[in-house]
Amino acid sequence: MKKFRSAITAVILQLLLSLTLTLYGTTAMAIEEPAYSIIESNDKIEYRQYQPFIIAETLIKDARDRGDASSVGFRRLFGYISGDNTAQEKIEMTAPVIQADSKPRGEKIEMTAPVQQTETEEGWLVAFVLPLSYSIDTAPIPTNPKVQLRLIEPRTMAVISFSGRWTEKNVRRHEKELMEFLEEEKDIIIGKTEFAAYNAPFVLPFMRRNEVMVQVLTEK
Repeated sequence: MKKFRSAITAVILQLLLSLTLTLYGTTAMAIEEPAYSIIESNDKIEYRQYQPFIIAETLIKDARDRGDASSVGFRRLFGYISGDNTAQEKIEMTAPVIQADSKPRGEKIEMTAPVQQTETEEGWLVAFVLPLSYSIDTAPIPTNPKVQLRLIEPRTMAVISFSGRWTEKNVRRHEKELMEFLEEEKDIIIGKTEFAAYNAPFVLPFMRRNEVMVQVLTEK
């Protein structure tokens, strides 16, 4: 009986892994990311030149920890991309014609990656990257005053990628590794460290893509 249970457990784990691989592959292909080129890289650290992009961000004050800030920020920003904005979506005529409430609905914005997080003296800034088709002038305006749009200018970022859960311990360990590397390289750091998560919670930890990044002034 014990061997039978072990075999069943192994089969279930294999099925879950296969499902996760399928979902992850589909999601990764569908989700748009900010455009960048790799200037230089080694086994762990990359220097990236990012093109400009727009973010929708919100400041989370009095959060208990990183996870709490992420949860509150994600819900607030998801509301924005789901239609909590002032834009009116124009849809071509199709069949059937459906009669519904005439109250205008906001434009639904496609999900992008990554979800970004930055710690400040006031709290945590949590941000979604908008699709590259939007500019600061064309992006739908949030109706929630706690959500703001901001243009991120072209910049050079030093980035370390890692898998696993997006925990404080895991993030801080890789942040320390990145900072020690930049200190050895004598790179000039600009601004605060940013943290990026690319995957949904259902993705197995060893398959997740997380990043710690910071803007640098470099001639590489």
